[in-house]
Amino acid sequence: MLYNSLEFACFYAIIFALYWAARGRTKVQNILILASSYFFYGWWDWRFLGLIVFSSLVDYFVGIQIADSPTQQKRNRWLILSLSINLGLLGIFKYYGFFVDSFIDLFSKMGYDLPPRTLQIILPVGISFYTFQTLSYSLDIARRRLKPSRDLISFLAFVSFFPQLVAGPIERASNLLPQFSKPRSFNATKAVDGLRQVLWGLFKKVVVADSLGEIVDLVANYPESYRASVLLLGVFFFATQLYCDFSGYSDMAIGFARMMGFDLMRNFNYPYFARDIMDFWRRWHISLTTWFRDYVFMPLSGGKVVTNKWVLIRNYILTFTISGLWHGANWTFVVWGFLHGLYHIPYILFPQLRVQVKETKPPYTLMGTAKAALQMGIVWGMNLFALVFFMSKDLKHAFTYLDNMAKFALLRMPNMYVKEFLWVVVFMLAEWSQMHFKKKHPLEIGNWPTVLRWTVYYALAFIVLYYNYDRRAFIYFQF
Repeated sequence: MLYNSLEFACFYAIIFALYWAARGRTKVQNILILASSYFFYGWWDWRFLGLIVFSSLVDYFVGIQIADSPTQQKRNRWLILSLSINLGLLGIFKYYGFFVDSFIDLFSKMGYDLPPRTLQIILPVGISFYTFQTLSYSLDIARRRLKPSRDLISFLAFVSFFPQLVAGPIERASNLLPQFSKPRSFNATKAVDGLRQVLWGLFKKVVVADSLGEIVDLVANYPESYRASVLLLGVFFFATQLYCDFSGYSDMAIGFARMMGFDLMRNFNYPYFARDIMDFWRRWHISLTTWFRDYVFMPLSGGKVVTNKWVLIRNYILTFTISGLWHGANWTFVVWGFLHGLYHIPYILFPQLRVQVKETKPPYTLMGTAKAALQMGIVWGMNLFALVFFMSKDLKHAFTYLDNMAKFALLRMPNMYVKEFLWVVVFMLAEWSQMHFKKKHPLEIGNWPTVLRWTVYYALAFIVLYYNYDRRAFIYFQF
């Protein structure tokens, strides 16, 4: 059930009406959220409903046992149980085939032919997101940073909350879970603002991302058929498609949740205007980046601030490599993550390269703007190189793409996809305006004249409806 489908529009309209009809009755609203979330998830594949229910129940009861255990040793045992079950399920459903195939390939290269694997496992949609959400819950209770929930309905609704269930943001229990316990009253201003953010997210997904996706598919799948400049344009389009697709989903998730009285965390903060790679990762997929910071990077550092540069380099490389594997069971994602780990080395060895940015916008002087543009260009170049691996089906395909892109034809003008370029320019200008005026989204235009404001709304809605024919799944659904 895609957000840009008629099915979801009908589903959400019914839930929205029933939900606010029950205002003042928090328990009833939570039961409705839980039932609708399970219906939403079961729409994809009802067979995996048992998996999310089982995972949620494990962490609910384990969280209570961790908090009630009198000794650290018992708390650790319960935590290990939670980690083993959650990571075990993730490993079986997402990584079994990857590791078995890699094992078979390794022995094949050594001259031993092993029989191919026979177990075919379907990847449950959203498993990486809700698993990380429940893992952080158990870890925070074990660290005494969070008290366990003793309201089963609220906890199950927190894990399965349908606006952000499939692709995040990966919410922390400390932020989202308490909101299920508080009375929620309808706020027309918040609901309208949420609807505006949904409209902007739909524009990014349907008009920009899906339009670029048609070109990206052709270029990425047949790199030998295009000259170097078109391949460079193809990976640039993919970078834009990926951002608009994923941030568009996040905008819609945040907007739908806000319409129901919930506040989700911000997941993107103008990442393509970052001026060094460390700043980029403070802005891109913030919920995942902060998750890896708190539960992988910091434990590798022993929970302390590390000053040894080589230890920092090791920790960054390990964290980003693991992050790459989280994105998908393929060596291309591992290489992508490893490269981003390597990208941090110059900024660690030479801290003066880091950009001290108190404001998101660059200084408006000739030298300041030129310097900012150069820094952003470097970040773009690093990202585009790594994204060749992210967009490729295997390593051989990625190296073929890079080899064909490193030709003299790179200096020739590529095919000009005028319509697609137009939407990219419109999107970039809107993003820049959003950043400059410090808005949550570009459609915060409530102070505009009524006629102009509604002209923008109707124009965007018409464009979305006009382009909403392909209905591609969101890219991050596969992770």
